[in-house]
Amino acid sequence: MEDKVVLITGGARRVGAAICRWLHQRGARLVIHHRASHAAADTLQQELEQARPGSIAVLQADLLEMSSIPALVDAAVQQFGRLDALINNASSFFATPIEACSEQAWHDLIGSNLKAPLFLAQAATPHLRKQRGCIVNIVDIHVEHPLKHYILYNAAKGGLAALTRSLAVDLAPEIRVNGVSPGPILWPETGEWQDQTVRDHIISRTLLQRMGEPDDIARTVHFLIHDAPYITGQIIAVDGGRSIHL
Repeated sequence: MEDKVVLITGGARRVGAAICRWLHQRGARLVIHHRASHAAADTLQQELEQARPGSIAVLQADLLEMSSIPALVDAAVQQFGRLDALINNASSFFATPIEACSEQAWHDLIGSNLKAPLFLAQAATPHLRKQRGCIVNIVDIHVEHPLKHYILYNAAKGGLAALTRSLAVDLAPEIRVNGVSPGPILWPETGEWQDQTVRDHIISRTLLQRMGEPDDIARTVHFLIHDAPYITGQIIAVDGGRSIHL
């Protein structure tokens, strides 16, 4: 990974930050995107720059604004002169039972989880082709097993899974495109997951009988970037076996 340049959307917090730390420890130079997590992004940049000065850039953009997407990719390439990998990690997540589906919710959930990854891939393609690089999309195990009351989120991530495979076909052989589908890694910050009974039930339906860690996702992303030159069009579930035991 030494000197490879990776753009990570939503990289300032939670799983995104774990991916950043993991790749940086292995030599990558990172462009960390965020929308509103200014303090978290600055703190992460300072932490990583202490280990390797000049290896981190932080860029702010609202991926729901179409004009910001090519500008983000252009700015990322300007930082280090190349782009080797795009990780589409940024995601909105909230419930939309049928009565709560609205155009605004569609714009947010489809926009962040499907539309932005598509147009980021479009903008990044010329740069990734030069490096024979790759794209990794963070999908979700609920693509196959829809989460109740999350109609728009399920639809968006289902679209992202199809997009992952479609891009793999269209961008081959120069660019590999794969996905990672997390299971129970970090609890959502709001909603029914704050209930310990709900948490215990989810863990009980996980074959390994425990939560995963953000580093489990980070390891898999690293594998797909660095150690999988003959893998494309695949989506790897990192879920402790939950998706086959629901």
